[in-house]
Amino acid sequence: MSNREQFMQMAIDLAYRNVESGGKPFGAVIVKNGEVIATGVNEVLDTYDPTRHAELAAISEACRKLQSSDLSGCELYASGEPCPMCLTASYMANLKKIYYAYNAEEEEEAGLGTKYYYEQVSLPHAERDMKMNNMEKNTAVNNPFELWVSKQKA
Repeated sequence: MSNREQFMQMAIDLAYRNVESGGKPFGAVIVKNGEVIATGVNEVLDTYDPTRHAELAAISEACRKLQSSDLSGCELYASGEPCPMCLTASYMANLKKIYYAYNAEEEEEAGLGTKYYYEQVSLPHAERDMKMNNMEKNTAVNNPFELWVSKQKA
């Protein structure tokens, strides 16, 4: 069994054990230079927190361990195809390779699909089921973006 196959099996085993203990069938492993840096399982049912996905847990742990929000050079192994939230977090962490075992169609068949979310985020704001409203702001007081830019120049 190759290293990649071993890391994938680890993600699947994490997912399997998570289901055994009452969670959803998602596990994730972050690897750098052939070494496991972090793991995570889906904790949505335990925590009542819809953001506690396996990939996000693994990304958070890896960032803490490496003391960086940049996971360049790391690979993500996930039991299931990442949802839009986890995919976006992977982009934000600069992960360049994601390997997954169960695809979106298999997740849909199990009642765990994310097709709807992928469809929604691809639509223009006005066509989404969730309405997003850009509000007016007072830029003369506490402009965090202006402060950010000034600190980056310093």
